[in-house]
Amino acid sequence: MSTEDIKQLEKKIYELSAELQQLQKSQSGTTVPNYEFDTIDGKVTLLELFGKHDKLLAVHNMGQGCRYCTVWGDGINGFVPHLESTLSVVMLSKDSPELQRQFSNSRQWRMRMASHGGGKYMNEQVATENGSNYPGAATYERRGSKIVKLNTTYFGPGDQYCSLWNFLGLAGIGADEFTPQFNYWLRPTNMDDGGENLLDA
Repeated sequence: MSTEDIKQLEKKIYELSAELQQLQKSQSGTTVPNYEFDTIDGKVTLLELFGKHDKLLAVHNMGQGCRYCTVWGDGINGFVPHLESTLSVVMLSKDSPELQRQFSNSRQWRMRMASHGGGKYMNEQVATENGSNYPGAATYERRGSKIVKLNTTYFGPGDQYCSLWNFLGLAGIGADEFTPQFNYWLRPTNMDDGGENLLDA
């Protein structure tokens, strides 16, 4: 494949992305219940998560045990101030609020966190057809006292929601050739400080 072939394919992907956004914009949506979640500050409903905005982006995270979900969280985190200028953002997972706080602090995430505990919300809004918890996102709109789900998507290696895969691809590294890690620090063979009481990264 030549450089020109690559440019033409990039142009086609760009055009298809624009078409996809128009289709997403045209969705009338489906009404969903006012789910309840746990947070570090107590119970909160889906309606309350909207805050001052009428639209909400719910990032579906499998929990702190998933390295891939962490990559998406790290990537989205940088966009939070931009996103929150026009809609509310929350990351939802099955982890307890305490674990969510601990892990989000370790990643320096700025997103609000709420736990569905692996319950009704996960089963009805997150789970795949086989019932498994899967990373992704959903957008909701507040219409008075009603909540309407506009669009939903799943995350996966190579998708359009994590720019990491595009940069790796630009370098000729496929999604099947890279596995994200929580930490890329490697312990030196010889520690200059002696290495006493050193914990594994």
